[in-house]
Amino acid sequence: MTKQITDFTLSGKQAYGRSVLLRLRSEQSLPDIAPGQFVQVRIDGSPSTYLRRPISIHDVDFQQNEITLLVQQVGEGTRHFAAVNVGDLINIVFPLGNGFTLPEKGENVLLVGGGIGIAPLYYFAKVLVEKGIRPTLLLGGKTESDLLRLSDYQQFGETFVTTEDGSSGEKGFVTIHSIWNEKRFDKIYVCGPKPMMKAVAKMAAERGVWCEVSLENLMACGLGACLCCVEDTVDGHVCVCKEGPVFNTRRLKW
Repeated sequence: MTKQITDFTLSGKQAYGRSVLLRLRSEQSLPDIAPGQFVQVRIDGSPSTYLRRPISIHDVDFQQNEITLLVQQVGEGTRHFAAVNVGDLINIVFPLGNGFTLPEKGENVLLVGGGIGIAPLYYFAKVLVEKGIRPTLLLGGKTESDLLRLSDYQQFGETFVTTEDGSSGEKGFVTIHSIWNEKRFDKIYVCGPKPMMKAVAKMAAERGVWCEVSLENLMACGLGACLCCVEDTVDGHVCVCKEGPVFNTRRLKW
């Protein structure tokens, strides 16, 4: 896919606790963008932030030429980015990486997201529904406030929830939700903390179910040049930003 370096205008902003939803509008038509791809955002006005920050593409509106990002404030760079105001210019490199493999129509699909890892699953679920596939969603967080945009995800398919403190849905991790004993899936897609993804990948392997995960390794260049985000696979060490961020779990040495 063609990569672009483009100035976007912040057209909308909404806070969700420590996270913020940012809508970026371009004056140019957007290129093809696959669910699971990401952007590299230039952080302006932050003296201590030298490198662009990788952010998952949360949603795309091709009619409005808008990209939506769901950003969690975890460091100086993301905190500064989250402080932008409507009308500010945001420079991004996009679309980067390889996205999710689309399932076949008629397959039973499960999307599993943990914490801010739900971000790329929104656009993916939207595309699936547009193609006539209604996924099942399993979303987890430490507490109810971590379940961002839950009602918006529920529009795409049957949605199940876990929280570690039991404040919403079933208590515990996504890996112990009762859905695993009640339904069988043809394909499983996962994004979230690495221990969670490893646990789901192991469950999928035990059941003989095809599984893809979206890795969140630390990145710098986003183009496969700096070797910052290397992951060990059956094919050797590869850059997540270029070969991923989505991988079939059979490729990973987990």
